[in-house]
Amino acid sequence: MTLTSSTGNWSMLSQNFSQSELPTGIDLLWARFGLLGGRLQHRTSRYMALASRVLDLQKEIETYTDAALKDRTKQLQAIFRRGRDTLEVRLEAVGIVREVARRLRNEHPYKVQVAGAIAMLEGNIIEMATGEGKTLTASLTGTLYGWRGRGCHIITVNDYLAERDADSMRAIYEFCGLTVGFVTGAMEPQQRRAAYQCDITYLTNKEVTADFLRDQLAMGRQRGLSESLLKKIMDGAGTNTDQLVQRGLGAAIVDEADSVLIDEAVTPLIISGDGGNKLEAETYVEACKIASEFTPTEDYRKNDQYREIELTRAGENRLAKMIEAAQGVWAGFRRSEELVVGALVAREFYENGKQYIIDDDKVVIVDEATGRLMPDREWRDGLHQAVTAWENLEVQPPKDTFARMSFQRYFRLYPTLCGMTGTAREAAGELWDIYRRAVVKIPTNKPCIRKTLPQLTYRTQSAKIAAITEIVQQYHDEAKPVLAGTRSVKASNVLAAGLDDIALGNYQLLNAVNHKAEAEIIAQAGQSAAITVATNMAGRGTDIKLARGVADIGGLRVLLTERHESKRVDRQLQGRCARQGDPGETLSFASLDDELLIRHAPWLRNLLAMLSKFPTRSPERQAKPISGPLLWLVNLTFKYAQRRATQKAFSQRKGVLKTDTWLDEMLGFSGKQT
Repeated sequence: MTLTSSTGNWSMLSQNFSQSELPTGIDLLWARFGLLGGRLQHRTSRYMALASRVLDLQKEIETYTDAALKDRTKQLQAIFRRGRDTLEVRLEAVGIVREVARRLRNEHPYKVQVAGAIAMLEGNIIEMATGEGKTLTASLTGTLYGWRGRGCHIITVNDYLAERDADSMRAIYEFCGLTVGFVTGAMEPQQRRAAYQCDITYLTNKEVTADFLRDQLAMGRQRGLSESLLKKIMDGAGTNTDQLVQRGLGAAIVDEADSVLIDEAVTPLIISGDGGNKLEAETYVEACKIASEFTPTEDYRKNDQYREIELTRAGENRLAKMIEAAQGVWAGFRRSEELVVGALVAREFYENGKQYIIDDDKVVIVDEATGRLMPDREWRDGLHQAVTAWENLEVQPPKDTFARMSFQRYFRLYPTLCGMTGTAREAAGELWDIYRRAVVKIPTNKPCIRKTLPQLTYRTQSAKIAAITEIVQQYHDEAKPVLAGTRSVKASNVLAAGLDDIALGNYQLLNAVNHKAEAEIIAQAGQSAAITVATNMAGRGTDIKLARGVADIGGLRVLLTERHESKRVDRQLQGRCARQGDPGETLSFASLDDELLIRHAPWLRNLLAMLSKFPTRSPERQAKPISGPLLWLVNLTFKYAQRRATQKAFSQRKGVLKTDTWLDEMLGFSGKQT
């Protein structure tokens, strides 16, 4: 039996459905049946059994000389290039690459890493705990994909990790006869082209999608290489293929797959250029001046959950009077209403330190899913200009959009797609519906001994911050390292101020501004008595190793200072401790003032706030965590809010998928030719 015969039909099913619409009705039931079939076929026990077979080959492989090992890699590369690889050949190939890693890097991939590599070879998303060696696992899979000769893109979360991982795994790939490169934001087109010509290319989702869009623009109306060459033969004119940097889409291995394929899926990557004029920029400034005279409730109602503004009848009348004698764009009521509502949305729902920061007198967007800065992006539909106007900064006209594509649409173009992450099981249904990729949970190499303490919920934000600083002080006095994760830049600054108030200033504050410094700081978070305050995604991809003696006092303490909209993100932060059998402990904090409740369970939150004040208690008692019968209702409310937030985010992604399908069907510009 070969892998081609045992999984070929399944892979073909995945590929055929990768460009399909999101199923509904009976089709949705059939898709769920397919998900069940995927789970049965791609089950953990199967891959662990295959990994055992690889380990059984190891005694023989270890007897190879370096020359014999290299000769065998050349033979295997030829077999994979011709598509003649069977199950036995693939298992041997994984074993060969495993031995190469041992000899060159003194790293012998564990059985669970081998199982993860095989699972990804069959197009799955693997859930592998933090610290289990996903980078090395990806090199096993990447080598076999590279041998096919179509190129393999390994997607990382930032430029620093792309360069670091390419350099660290280079020796393995080159021994196996492959070339490896990386792409970062600062590279010129010729450097990018050289990197894409390599068998293995490390880069971020943003860079690979942007290069794809730029290539589409360079091709213009030509739908592919064959059409371009025919045009050259017929017209005798040169083609624009020399402007392209990519060589086509072969295989992709997505690190932190849940973040890229789910959390950032609907984020549009836009190629834009200068557009508009100064008068257009001044329009947004004028809109903010008009909006400043509008008052909540009386002139407009706001919806915190959907971040929407609706003018009341009084607000509409006020606006009509203000533009009564206006000319130009303000002469029309509907356009004027759009501008003013947009300005009110910017004022009510976009806050410095949460959705953006001010850097060099410019508004820089903060990715709410990752906490990282996005200096090259702007919000659409005048929102960026409105936020800039409220900050009294110079407003630039909106840019013209030349091409755009969501990450969700882009990654569905790969004929071979797989990935890895520490948190995927909650998104298994969505990963199947949208990408037709099953989730395989890979066990840890050593038993996880992490302690998860019950959540402490406080009535107010200030009481919660005071409690967090107190526990940090306690851990610090006991020489225990602490990593406190926050939802936003502003929240991290608030917590830092609380630590300053108790004279605990020897902490590291990480707002995810510099990726290299971010990784270095996170790597030191396991030192004795270390205090690290970071946004939720800061340093992701970097292991936290415990200093000598820290394991004896219980390991790293991870504090979740606020519930996130997705339970997966909470688990991502919890997974930063207790790696590879190390001890560790996590403790969650929450308050009735948290954004999760305000946005997704406002009426329940108001009810809880009212109930928590009765019977009348002393200020000291009010500052303590909620307990008793009310605690059960509080915990249930947080679960409800998190579930609603997750469902809303999924609905948004479904809407984007429908738009993507429409673009493929109705517009001439389509990426399907790759």
